Parts: sequence; structure tokens; C-alpha cells
Amino acid sequence: MTELTTRKEALEYHSQGRPGKIEIIASKPCLTQIDLSLAYTPGVAEPCREIAEDTNKVFDYTARGNLIAVVTDGSAVLGLGNIGPEAAKPVMEGKAVLFKRFADIDVIDLELGTQDVDEIVAAVKAIEPTVSGINLEDISAPRCFEVERRLQEELSIPVFHDDQHGTAVITGAALINALKIAEKKIEDVRVVVNGAGAAAIACTDLVVSLGVSPENVLMCDSKGVLHTERTEGLNEYKARFVRETDRRSLADAMEGADVFIGVSVADTVTPEMLLSMAENPIVLAMANPDPEIPYPLAVETRADVIMATGRSDYPNQVNNVLGFPFIFRGALDVRATCINTQMLHAAVHALAELATEPVPKQVARAYDLEEIEFGREYLIPKPLDHRVIRRVATAVAAAAMESGVAGKELDLSEYTRQLGERMGEQRDLMRRAVTRARNRDQRIIYPEGEEVRTIIAAECVVEEHIARPILLGDPEVIRQKADELGTSLRNVEIIDPNDNPDLEAHVNELCEIRAHRELTRDGARAHLKDSMWLSSLLVRMGYADGMVAGVTRRARKTMSPMLKVLPLQDGASLAAAMTIIFTKTGPLFLADTGVNIQPNHKELAEIARLASEQVKAFGMEPRVAMLSFSTFGGSPHPRSHMVRRAVELARDRSPGLIIDGEMRADCALDPLIQANYPDCQLGGQPANVLIPPSLEAGNIAFNLLRTLGDLPVVGPITLGLKNPAHMLQPHSCGVKDIVHLTAISSLSPSPVRRPELLLS
Repeated sequence: MTELTTRKEALEYHSQGRPGKIEIIASKPCLTQIDLSLAYTPGVAEPCREIAEDTNKVFDYTARGNLIAVVTDGSAVLGLGNIGPEAAKPVMEGKAVLFKRFADIDVIDLELGTQDVDEIVAAVKAIEPTVSGINLEDISAPRCFEVERRLQEELSIPVFHDDQHGTAVITGAALINALKIAEKKIEDVRVVVNGAGAAAIACTDLVVSLGVSPENVLMCDSKGVLHTERTEGLNEYKARFVRETDRRSLADAMEGADVFIGVSVADTVTPEMLLSMAENPIVLAMANPDPEIPYPLAVETRADVIMATGRSDYPNQVNNVLGFPFIFRGALDVRATCINTQMLHAAVHALAELATEPVPKQVARAYDLEEIEFGREYLIPKPLDHRVIRRVATAVAAAAMESGVAGKELDLSEYTRQLGERMGEQRDLMRRAVTRARNRDQRIIYPEGEEVRTIIAAECVVEEHIARPILLGDPEVIRQKADELGTSLRNVEIIDPNDNPDLEAHVNELCEIRAHRELTRDGARAHLKDSMWLSSLLVRMGYADGMVAGVTRRARKTMSPMLKVLPLQDGASLAAAMTIIFTKTGPLFLADTGVNIQPNHKELAEIARLASEQVKAFGMEPRVAMLSFSTFGGSPHPRSHMVRRAVELARDRSPGLIIDGEMRADCALDPLIQANYPDCQLGGQPANVLIPPSLEAGNIAFNLLRTLGDLPVVGPITLGLKNPAHMLQPHSCGVKDIVHLTAISSLSPSPVRRPELLLS
């Protein structure tokens, strides 16, 4: 993505609607005077009295137990340096989003207007009664060491500097497993660390605590090896790693080394340095965005190298998101007073052990792989592995209890189960879809290629390697708008429907498709001037693998050419539309929301089957509820009887499918209501696939949920067509919606593929 496009999109993302990325919402109803009387005066006095008598009851009556503070002084923000507390706030809000997204932890972000150590410590110490943990972030070294040390000594809640310990935990897990592959013992290996900042020192301390001999570690900074004859560039924190050695440069240090840990800058390691290392060298090159030696160059230089980086496009990404959310989750849930070495070790070993176990197929599919096996290219779990929270948080909680720093005892088996329900794998649906779509080289066509949102989305799709975009429209108009946006359109195809050298061949094809409607050649030519008809035909003929439409046109105008040109899947009797609504507890699939106005029981059963198959393709188990105004015969009527017949037919057609109805939406989504119906087949779980009895009901439900619930949506996704072709909501769709549907379109291979576009 170009710098201008990146800047524009980033600024729009952070400013659109409510500025920023986070908000505070009430977790209890506040609708009536009674509610307000309970929330505030006089009702609030009762929990106040309870807590005054026993301060531990603050965890029973307030949000403190699930609340941490992310604290910075803005002195070392990403790669931007000392940009100040105000400029650091977007990063801290982003950290809050990650905590919430991966571990359901609430965050207050605090950007302090001081860089004085005493003042930072005093400010953080003063908020201890408010939160249950402190995550220090982007505080420059060496002050960060002093801030953390003093806070750990003076506070009775966990204090964790993620720049240090988060990186160290993932590095430790990668090292343990790399040593297994290399068949080396941790106490014997010689380690070179390049970088002497906060992260490098924390990584070194942790691997030493895991068993690396301190005498076998050489640390380098920008001036070379930290050795006993150096007198400049040393502070008390670097001084701990000074060694008596005749090696002076990084190249000297690397000779014969078993392990390289890089937390420095790009391109500091040369092929010659790598060649000088011992057999099966372990290279953990974590400089961002570019590692100390490029991954392709390293594996080309030495076939026996075992390598990890900080990048997601290479194997073995050392990603802090594998650590900090889950370490805090475990610490908070046992009310730990600190995060000690035992808890860090527990996180390290949990991650390392998880990587050696068989990987579920849905995790492998998320990365578009048939299988993932422990080895040189899989040392640590993938960020999308839904098992990580259960393993790491549970291990950390157990270590806290065993080491005597827990304020609360947990039944670990029950705790593990609760974590799985709280943060299930379905929450990562779109992240998995985008990851799977990458590098599949699918050609996705956009009929509304002149629209600004489409042009920007095409650039995003190219930069993220999701697909190869094809824009339909006037090339001059598209390029002019791209120039104004600062978008290069590199690797983006442009087709002009009004300059089609293969028009007559396409007319022949369309006339054959529509022969039953006696379409004339003149009529076909007129249709093919319309980008929607031409896109549909090009997809059918295999010149594109899929299409994303509806940026400017309403669904009915988008849908008509698609349904008239694209064939149904083998065995499908109709097409339908499914919308994904992302709720707080996971995605909800609603179908039909766009095609069939008044389906009969056979058509409802088919819609349920198609929706279920798509949900399975996303790696989730469908639990289908066929909706009505009646629940299991409670309000007899021909319409509710029709829904019940649809359920019976769907069961006959798809044995093993979890489906039930007719039922109201509250029963479908609330297991407590389901408990009143012992024969309900949903297994005491909320349905995740809802089939309304009509398009009217489905469309109303979708728009109510989206608008009143302020919930993100994707779709509609078209079901039942042989070729992937999906629709957007023209008035509400943005660039990210186009990108999301592009990723979903890219997951399904086209049944026919031509080698190149005839119109190129």
C-alpha cells in the first residue's frame, strides 16, 4: 500500500464515527429510575459498605478484577521514538483492543505527562486500588528498568513491561523447541545477543533463567561486544553482561555460536556471519519490520538454519500477542500479586509444548495448509490457534497458585473449560479467512471499478496478498482517481466494458446461457456494456475466480445479473444470501437476507443446508435454528407448521446436522430458555445459524441487529452458486468490507480457470 493510501486509510479508521478505538459501556441496565437508583444513589451504598468492611469484596461488586492499566510516558513508541504521551495514545488504545480481543480483559489506557521516574512511579502507585494489573508500554531504556523494579517492589498487583517480558516469553518458547530440533542441550549452547535495550536484556535474563549458562552469552550493542576492556557506552544494566573475551565485533561473536538472538535493527547479520555459526544454527532475528538477516537469504545461505522472525509472512513469528493477553488473563483470574519468574516459565513451557502437539485441522486451514507439524518451520504456535489461551492462561494461573502469589484458588479443569467457552475459536473467523486467502493468487473482479472505495480496496488486497484485483470501468477515470489517491494500481488489472475486443465471443456465450429466454444478440451486446453482466460472464467463463459487487448498486440490481449468468452448485436447487453479524460472543450467521422472498419448506431446508455448509467451510460447527413466531408448537399456525416441516426435511437431507425449530429467536440464542424444552436439539448452546421464515423477516432482523446493536457485519455472502460472487450493502460498506468479501471470495477455487484475461 502506498504511504498516502496508508495514511488516509489509517486516519479514517481512527477518526470515523466515534474517534479512537475504545469506549466504556455499562454492563448493567440503566433504563429506568429503578435501575439508576441501583446503579448510583441510594443502591450503590450497599456494595460500598460491604467493601469498606472487607476490601477483597471489591472483586465481587466492581469491575476491578478484570481491569488493568496500560501505562506509557510516550518516550519510546514503536519505531517513532520519543513522541510524547498524546501521540502515544493511539498505540495504547490499540493495546487495549488486543487485550480485549484475545483475552476479554478491560483496559484503561494512561498516557502520563511526565518522563520523570519518581513521578511515573508515584502516579501508577496511586491508581493501584482501581486496577488489578499494570502493563507498562513504550517507556525508554534504561528508565523502564527502574520504573518496573520500583513498581514491582511497591505494588501488590502484577506489573509487566510487555516490551521486555512479552518478547522474552515467546523467544524462550522458540528457543526451547529450536534446541529440540537441533538436538542441543540448553546448558551447552553459546548464545550471541545483538541489541542491549530493554527487550534484549529481558530475553537474555529469561533464557539464562531457563538454563543457558551466563558465561556462554555474549551481548553486542551498536559499538560491538560488551567486554571487560570497554569503558564507554555501558550502564548498570549492560554491565551485567560484560564478559572477558577477545571478541570485539558481532562477526567475531557469531563465530562458532549456536544461537543468535536479535533485538536490534535490520541487516546487521551477513551471510558470512551465518556461515561461521555452529551446525544447525538457531537464528531468532526479531528486528521489526525487517529482521537482522532476511529469512529467504538465511535459508538460502544455510539449509540447516532454524529461524524465527517478528514477521507474519515467514515461519515462526515471534508475536507478543501469544503472550501478554494470556499471561494477564491467568494472573487476574487467581488475583495474583505479581507476575513472577515461575509464571513466565509456565507461559514459556505451555507455548513450547503446545507447538509439539498435533495441530487441529481448522488451525491449519486458517493458514491454507493441509497440516502443520512440529519442525523447523513450526517452533511456536500460530497466533490464530484457539488453544493458546487455554494452555497459557491455565499454566500461568497454576504457577501463581503453586508459587504462593495467588489470592484465589481455581479448579483448573473447570477454569480451562470456561476459557474455551469465553474465547472460542469462532471469534477469529475473519482473521482466519484473510490469512487463508493470502497467496492463493485468486483473480477477483470488481464491477464498480471507478468507485473510490473499490480502488483503495484493490490496493489493500494487493498489498496484503489476498487476491489479484480486476477493476471494470473507464481506465482513464480509474487511473485519474488512483493518481489523486496516490495509489499505484500495481498488479491491478483494468478492463473497459466499452472497449471489448472479444465482445462477439462473449455475446455468443451469453446468448447460449440465456437461450431459454430467447435473448437477442443486440440484447446481449447491451447487457455486456453493463459491468455487472460482464463481470458475471467473465467469472462464469473462468477469466476471473470470483466477484465482489454492490458498492454502488442495490442488492436487487446486483443480484439479477449474477443469478441469470452464474450456474448453481451441483446439487443445489437455489441461491441464497447469508450475512455474518459479529456479536460480542462470536459470529452469528443469518440466511436468507437477500434472495428468496417467501421460501416454502423445501426451500427453507435448502437454505439451511447451504448456510451450514458455508459455516463448516469456515471451520466452525453449525448449530441451526429455524425461526418462527412460535416455539415448538406454542402458537399453531400454517406458517409455523411450514417451518417445522423444513426442519424435518433438513434432517433427512443432512443427517448429523444440529438443527431444530420452529422456535423464536430468544429460544434459539438463550440456553436457559431452551432448558424449558427438554427435546431441543441444540445441546444447550446458542444457535449460530439462524434461518428466518422469509426474506422480510431476515432483512428486518439483520438491519435491526446491525443498526441498533452497532455490530460489524460481513456480506451478504451468496450461497448456492458454483462460482464465488458476493454482494455488499451500498450505503454502508467501506473499504474493509470490500476487502473482507474479497478474502471470502478467494477461499473458493473457480471450477473453470482460463490462463489469462482475453481483455487484458
